[in-house]
Amino acid sequence: MKSLQTAVVFIVMLFVLNVSLSHAEESLRIDGSTTVLPIAQKAAEEFNKKNPNIKVFVSGSGSGNGIKAIMDGTTEIATSSREAKEKEVAAAKAKGIDMKPFIVAHDGLVPVVHPSMKIESITMDQLHDIYTGKITNWKEIGGPGRPITAVSRDTSSGTFEVWEEKVMKKDLVRADALMVASNGQAVQTVANNPFAIGYVGIGYLDKTVKPLIVNNIKDSPETVRNGTWPIARPLYMYTKGKPSGNIAKFIEFVLSKEGQDIVNAVKFVSLK
Repeated sequence: MKSLQTAVVFIVMLFVLNVSLSHAEESLRIDGSTTVLPIAQKAAEEFNKKNPNIKVFVSGSGSGNGIKAIMDGTTEIATSSREAKEKEVAAAKAKGIDMKPFIVAHDGLVPVVHPSMKIESITMDQLHDIYTGKITNWKEIGGPGRPITAVSRDTSSGTFEVWEEKVMKKDLVRADALMVASNGQAVQTVANNPFAIGYVGIGYLDKTVKPLIVNNIKDSPETVRNGTWPIARPLYMYTKGKPSGNIAKFIEFVLSKEGQDIVNAVKFVSLK
């Protein structure tokens, strides 16, 4: 009789344990680009509503750091505002990791000035010359006779690397440029300085700064998506090999119509 009671207690304990495990909270870590951060955060929020047992942790340490984190195993999804570099792909392969890229949205880097600045448009050549230090005063491009404060992103940023490639043509940014760590800081710095110029992802534009027309083209979802905006780029999520389980579930959600509606809602550009 005693052995029967023991067996019953054991079976009950197993049942309770299985129920507990079935309702256990799972986790998913996402890290990387501060540009992609608003997309990842909002997507995680909506994804969690549909999957309350999956807790998604999102952080933005920069594109390069996100890609490094996926190689180190400290994140499951790396967000990046630029394509992984050849040396990063090689480093991953050396560790037996085949990084899989997923384009989740489009973005355009937009030069911004203070709303009081009496300049509406600029050329790619002028942007290059401002950021290399060849042009140092606003009067040289039709503005007031005041020195230009150039605001740039830190060199570990994917946003900086795209700017370096498309605007700087690999030339060095002027030594006196103010280097900031995020799109948000770039907006804040320009908003507080009437004679500053900076650049941010299209999703970070707000009324505190004024976007400039570039090469007679205005930034818009259409010009970014079709590539006529001269500083357009895709935004990525990287996984460690072909995704499965919760990782695949999240990527699929971001690429779904609902996920792409989120991309538009946070003012970036959806794939379609």
